[in-house]
Amino acid sequence: MDEQSLVPLIAQTRLSSVITQDSQASARQHLFDGNAETCWTSSQGAPQYIDVRFTRPVHLNKVLVQFQGGFAGKTTRLMDRSQVEATTAAKEICVLHFDDNNRRQTAELPVECREGEYSRVALVFPGSTDFYGRVVVYTLDLIGRPADTADASHAADAPSDGTPSAEAGAHLVIS
Repeated sequence: MDEQSLVPLIAQTRLSSVITQDSQASARQHLFDGNAETCWTSSQGAPQYIDVRFTRPVHLNKVLVQFQGGFAGKTTRLMDRSQVEATTAAKEICVLHFDDNNRRQTAELPVECREGEYSRVALVFPGSTDFYGRVVVYTLDLIGRPADTADASHAADAPSDGTPSAEAGAHLVIS
């Protein structure tokens, strides 16, 4: 099956924080509404994160994000939280690199990370380009496919032990 937005498969989203005038519910909605006029604004401090639980396991291929320039995550760690409850105990899938600008950006996961099955992931921002550690995200999309639709040709590309490399980097495309 071709890749698709995984937003319809999101069961729950948790945020590390929200700025005081925003509620958790509206901030979560703003991440995925596709409206460039709405956003999630974290409060100050680090780390900040977006935790997403899916209705069923998925394979991730890309992360699309639009930050507000000056409020971007310096480095973004994509974490597998399928088996854990604390962000610090999560297993790193890969590190994503985005530029500090207002443009919609796409980070493609390395091939060895695409075949993992994830029921819960977190985008963790250990630091921000903002002096106070705030992160502002206008749009977020996770692209991939449900794990149960994988075909045999993709399975042959997976690492022999089935574990993605934690040292893999992601390729950045700015649109």
